[in-house]
Amino acid sequence: MEGKSVVNEQSAECNDDGFSPEELKKITQIRALLEKQDPTSKNYDDLTIRRFLRARDLDTDKACTMFLKYLKWRKTFIPNGSISVSEVQHEIAQNKMFMQGSDKIGRPITVVFGGRHFCNKKGGLEEFKRFVVFGLDKLCSRIPRGQEKFVVIGDLQGWGYTCSDVRGYLAALSILQDYYPERLGKLFIVHVPYVFMTVWKMVYPFIDEKTKQKIVFVENKQLKSTLLKDIDEDQLPEIYGGEQPLCGLRGKAKAETL
Repeated sequence: MEGKSVVNEQSAECNDDGFSPEELKKITQIRALLEKQDPTSKNYDDLTIRRFLRARDLDTDKACTMFLKYLKWRKTFIPNGSISVSEVQHEIAQNKMFMQGSDKIGRPITVVFGGRHFCNKKGGLEEFKRFVVFGLDKLCSRIPRGQEKFVVIGDLQGWGYTCSDVRGYLAALSILQDYYPERLGKLFIVHVPYVFMTVWKMVYPFIDEKTKQKIVFVENKQLKSTLLKDIDEDQLPEIYGGEQPLCGLRGKAKAETL
């Protein structure tokens, strides 16, 4: 997130990151507003500010409000700057999130097994929210230069009402939309059981329109062919007909999970 401003760089460098003249102008305006209210905003680069600006359809005031809310949340929820493994150990024990290759345009992939998620009685909702942030930060750290988004494969194999956690789903959705705007590139939802749709109808109204456009429900018969449109076979997990074993950040054949 941290880095130099590109607003005052040469136009050629700005163009490399795809900034439009309007975006550059508005980023300058936002910076002036932000720095008056929270000097720590200087630590964030223009790419970060642009994501918030785009999330609010280039409305400067709304983007500034959203960013200030993010800064306050980050200081309160993650006072040490990051979530440690010890803070999410019960969630990690469920073995439900894997870091996994990249798609055809370089966006890192994560596979999340919804059928392995159960309400965490020991850590409760707060630990689950920390786990969501822990996973998102890990995922964002894998995004290469020139990319800003990631891809999620949400696998609901084995999902049942014992996995149903509407409060947790809404909390995760809020974190993603409010504090990680313009990070989700696409969400593939696979192996969808019919019973899941009851919960989906409860969550759907809280999903913003931009996020809805990135969600793809994949039919079982078209699972491999659909995923191969975005992911090369050597990057596609073996469980979906690809060549890559589930692997973690260090690329071990035996899955290292979050």
